This record gives sequence, C-alpha cells and structure tokens, in this order.
Amino acid sequence: MKVAYLDWKEGVKRLADRFKLLKKIFSILLIQEDGNVDRALQLLKAIGNSYALFDEDLTFEDVKARLVGEKLIGKTPSGFALTPRGERFIRTESLNQIFTSLKPGAFGDHRTPHIGRGLERTAETRPYRFGDDCADIDFVGSYKSALFRPSTNGLTLVEDDLKVFETERHVSVATALLVDVSHSMILYGEDRITPAKRVALALVELIRTRYPKDALHVILFGDNAKEISVRDLTYAGVGPYHTNTQAALRLARQILVRKKHTNRQIFMITDGKPSALFEDGCLYLNPFGLDRKIVNKTLDEAAECRRHRIPITTFMVAQDPLLVRFVENLTKVNQGRAFFSSLDKLEQTVFVDFLRNRQRRVR
Repeated sequence: MKVAYLDWKEGVKRLADRFKLLKKIFSILLIQEDGNVDRALQLLKAIGNSYALFDEDLTFEDVKARLVGEKLIGKTPSGFALTPRGERFIRTESLNQIFTSLKPGAFGDHRTPHIGRGLERTAETRPYRFGDDCADIDFVGSYKSALFRPSTNGLTLVEDDLKVFETERHVSVATALLVDVSHSMILYGEDRITPAKRVALALVELIRTRYPKDALHVILFGDNAKEISVRDLTYAGVGPYHTNTQAALRLARQILVRKKHTNRQIFMITDGKPSALFEDGCLYLNPFGLDRKIVNKTLDEAAECRRHRIPITTFMVAQDPLLVRFVENLTKVNQGRAFFSSLDKLEQTVFVDFLRNRQRRVR
C-alpha cells in the first residue's frame, strides 16, 4: 500500500490560505449584516459547513479564536463586536478586493494632464526661470545647449543654457460620496446596499492611506440626508425610507463649498428614483412614479451644484427606463456624468472612474 505524505510546509500554507479565504468571506458578511458580528459568524459557520471549509485542522471555533486573537473582534456581555482594528480590517479588505479586480493601468496617482509645479518628472524640458528648484535642472541638456552655442572662451555655461525638467502637477480633491439607504435598495430580491457600502468603505481607506491631502465626506440619504463618520459607515443599513435626493445634493454642496480644495465632486450611488422632498419644514412624499415637483426641485439643486463647479457623477444600480431618463436629465443639467452599472461591476466602475477623474482639473 502506498501512502502519500503532504509536505508540512505545503500543509501550513494551505491552512493559512483557507483562513485567509474565511476572513475575506467574513469581511463581506460583516458589511452585509451592518457590522453585526454575531450574525456574520453564524453565516460564516453555515457557509463553511456547506463548502467543507472546516475540518479537524481548522474548526469554526479555531477561526473564531483567531479572529479574537488578531483583535478583529472582541467579546461583549451580549456576544461579539468589532474592534477599531476590525473596522479598519473591513475597509482594507474592501479596498484590496476591488483593486485586485482592476485591470493593470486602470488607476493612476492623482495626476493631471497639466504640467507645472509637481512631484514627478516628465521627459519634457523648458528654459530655466527664476525660482525654479535646482533639483529639477537638466544638467545634460543644459551642457548640450552650451556645447552648441558658439563661444570663443571654450565651454561656458550661462543662465540661458539652463533647462529644467517639467513635472506633472498633482492635485487634491474633496469628494462627497452619497449612498442611498432607502428601502428600494433592498427591494425585489436585489441587495444593492452591500456593494454600495463596500465602495464607500474602500474609498475611505484609499483616501486615508494613499491620498492624505484629500477629503472624503460620506452622506447617507433616505427621507433626509446626514453626514456620518467613518466608524458609523460600517454599521449603516437601509431603513423604511423614501429617497430625498435633493436633500443629499444640498448637504453635499454645503459641505464642499467650505472646502479649500480646488477640485470638488459628488459621487452618488442610487437606484435613481427621488420620492421625497422637504417643503415648508414638512416632508412631502410620493413613491408612485416620478413626481414633477420632487423632480424639479432635485434638478434645481443639481444646477446649483453646477454653479459652484461641483460635478455630480451618478452610479445607477437600476435599469428602469423612467429612472434612467431622470438620471440623464440630472446629468445634463449638472453637466456631470452617469454610469448605469450592474451590481457586480459597480465597485470596479466607481474606482476606475474615481481614479481617472483625478487626472484632470475640475474647471
């Protein structure tokens, strides 16, 4: 009888890979369950049992103990809860999952097509001007200029010979990310809120780690709109709300006009149907069709954003022709952009566009 032995290093690696996979699943479940650790653990156990991810080498209790050991979750009198490290883990995991699915070259580094005072050299040069950084001088090109200039005193370098490398101008941006938490985001068996939250969490982590000079404000909107903290985003969920798009755009505009960033923009993830409006201090509701009063007030706010040079990029997660037409009208009024994404492509679409948009100034 032949016995096949597994190399112990390979066995350890397989065990580590399985735990890594379970952590990834756990992070998605936490977003889906609005940060409720106990419910996420129950679902993780059910999934692990269904797909044979647990065995005597890695039991469900082992996984739970390792999550506690890594300080991602902690015990409370009523069960388990996320720790600050666990909240950061969700944001980081969301960011990693989105970026690993992007194609090479699809994202940049906040560059613009403009040249000027910046951080990264280009191959282009220009004549030296008083005040230029000496570190940017192209010495080879400068000496070549001196060599080709007629001189009776041998090789001499004068100010007119000096050339400096152009650098790509980098910019900072203030972004308001609007996430629709109305009841329609989970209607008809479609979970639209989970990918929307994953995008928001990943954007927060991206800006915090890679673009520290940027600003990101997260706004949830249902019957009304409110800005929430990074910590609260993990625990946000849909409610029995209508969709007050006008209130969301107004709050975003009020926040962004106070920012000192040259570039300001709004990203809005929604199913596209405004159905609520504040009028004389009272909430006016009409969930049936597109109410002309609500639509007009929403379009007026989009126009106001345009007057403040704040473009709106709408990511539509529904395909109803009536709603698509409304988003197209809003985009036309604001002179912004609209993307009609499927749920499985939403995260890639948002991130590719977010990073590409950094390549030009918003005028």
